[in-house]
Amino acid sequence: MYEGVVQDLIDELGRLPGVGPKSAQRIAFHLLSSDPADITRLAEVLGKVAEGVQFCETCGNVAEQEQCRICRDERREPHVICVVEESKDVLAVERTREFKGRYHVLGGALDPLSGVGPDQLRMRELLARISSDEVTEVIIATDPNTEGEATATYLVRVLRDFPGLTVTRLASGLPMGGDLEFADELTLGRALSGRRAL
Repeated sequence: MYEGVVQDLIDELGRLPGVGPKSAQRIAFHLLSSDPADITRLAEVLGKVAEGVQFCETCGNVAEQEQCRICRDERREPHVICVVEESKDVLAVERTREFKGRYHVLGGALDPLSGVGPDQLRMRELLARISSDEVTEVIIATDPNTEGEATATYLVRVLRDFPGLTVTRLASGLPMGGDLEFADELTLGRALSGRRAL
């Protein structure tokens, strides 16, 4: 335990995801030994984030205006929506340069044990978009973990009643450059069941 503001800094850093007590302590002492100008710049950026960053009113992605740049881009296919859990997932899909549609950020995944149900996510907004925007395909791109699979299953059940709507799920399987012997059973099983003709 450290005194005063140093301990407060460690405590606040420790609240960040993926930052444990030791990492929080290392970051805090790195900041304490940094040039004051670097700390000032960091504080200014954090202030700008708190004041200037908002969420897109259409898709829920981070934005500096009412709509994000993807929703404002008229070249994007408006009839195809890729549903992701978080804004960081939008960037991951965009890096592939394969998807030309629009996105919908749920703001998390279903996790009943932590009290996250459909009402805590942007499900209603998704259903409203599908009803009003003449969406023809929804691609479910939730994480391949327990919460992501539960969210995907829930979405499939809810969306199957929309006439003319195709619901797809990202394929899962073996990573490029990986070895079969190191693949877990679930990943290898999905790769086998999702195989395609060449």
